[in-house]
Formats: sequence, C-alpha cells, structure tokens
Amino acid sequence: MSNFDHSTLVHDINHNLAPLRKNQPEAMQAFGQLARVAMAQGAVSSKHKELIALAIGITQHCSGCIGFHVKALLKLGCTRTELEEALNVCVYMGGGPAMMYCSEAISAWDSMAATGV
Repeated sequence: MSNFDHSTLVHDINHNLAPLRKNQPEAMQAFGQLARVAMAQGAVSSKHKELIALAIGITQHCSGCIGFHVKALLKLGCTRTELEEALNVCVYMGGGPAMMYCSEAISAWDSMAATGV
C-alpha cells in the first residue's frame, strides 16, 4: 500500500461533513449518539468494539473507516499484536480483497502511532 495519509483523510472527512452537520443537525446528532452508545464500554470493551468496527470497515473497503477506527484504537491502548490478530480474522472472512485493506490498516497504524495520532 502506498503512503496513504489517513490522518489527513480523517481531517478532510470531518471538514467536508461540517455543512451536513450544520444543515442536518438532528440526523447528524442522532448518528453521533448511536456511535457513542454502540461503542461505549459494556460487557464488550470499547477496544473490542473498535476492533470489530475496524474489521467491518476493512471488509467493506472503507478507507475512512480504517482511519477513524485505527485512531480510536490507538487512543484506547490497543497493541500492534491485538490489531494484527483482528486483521487475521478479516483475511479469513474477507479473503484477498480484505488483505489489501489490512495492508492499508497497518499503514494507517504505523503512521498514526508514529505521530501520536
């Protein structure tokens, strides 16, 4: 995978969605509330929920999802080994196409970890 800049991608997505947040506040706030509730610590840890979300983003071929969830995982103290084991499941369930996005996730991890997110 090339040196795709996920930090910039995350920033750009947030910037590009600003008008939608302004013009459609109820829908955007509802989505934000759903995200907060879904990702909250519970019987399943927030870190494990983020690993699940990353896996879904990878198998759905969503670069933005990779950026946002890798960033969250770093903040939650996820280890490189935990990330890699989750990526193994992505490849198992998604085959070769998922492996290509796993490469992207590793690149995002390395870049974001090096800059402290």
